[in-house]
Amino acid sequence: MNSPYNRIVILFPFSMLLVVFIAGALLTGCAQESGQGEAEPDRETLYQVSTLGALKAGFYDGDVSYTELEKRGDVGIGTFEGLDGEMIALDGAFYQIKNDGKVYEVSGSALAPFAMITFFDADLVTQPGGGLNYQELQAYLDTELPSPNIFYAIKIEGRFDHVQARSVPAQEKPYPPLSEAIANQAVFELDDVEGTMVGFWCPAYVGDINAPGYHLHFITADCGAGGHVLDLRLGEVTVFIDETPDFLMQLPEMEEFQQADLEPSSQPSP
Repeated sequence: MNSPYNRIVILFPFSMLLVVFIAGALLTGCAQESGQGEAEPDRETLYQVSTLGALKAGFYDGDVSYTELEKRGDVGIGTFEGLDGEMIALDGAFYQIKNDGKVYEVSGSALAPFAMITFFDADLVTQPGGGLNYQELQAYLDTELPSPNIFYAIKIEGRFDHVQARSVPAQEKPYPPLSEAIANQAVFELDDVEGTMVGFWCPAYVGDINAPGYHLHFITADCGAGGHVLDLRLGEVTVFIDETPDFLMQLPEMEEFQQADLEPSSQPSP
């Protein structure tokens, strides 16, 4: 972890900034004076488009283009205008997994209503061993994460005995809440496949900004199938973990978001 403190920056419309510093040891101005963390500050930042609460409420209008997302990272997850499928970014390439289970390349002009992305630099490498299901994998990873209070980008590569994944069909206005959209999801059962899972672990305090815990998307090695991970059984895989202490959230500027009811809800996470 290169940063001397954890930094959360929320980009509000009209260029207003709210900066919250969360520190084990907060040293004001020390990074500027010592030069620490200045070489590539964006590589330690998780960039997020909009809030999970907005997505839960049915705010599926895209506000940030994938051309812009390319500048923010090379590994990530998200969705598309109208909730049209699952996004996975891997090694700087963006893929869209639609409700038909197929994988499509993403145009830079496509818009994201919700996305998470960062530049991936592995800080930890571990091999959990085969046979674990999703719940067991999460319990294993919990013992590997150095702190419960920062964000982590996660990449899992190798062979999977089984992956259960899903995608959601594109929605039409007036958009339903996420709980209703998920009810029409397509579920894909993938057996004995090679591929990569990409996602994030968020700390418990994120509330309705994001989902605490793990959120992973999967794509096969031949880029032929994938989706949002519901369950799995590991074969021989390697897990790469990137400590990501800085968090930057871009809120939509459109009027619909400004007026939307984004009170915390009990709707399920994506």
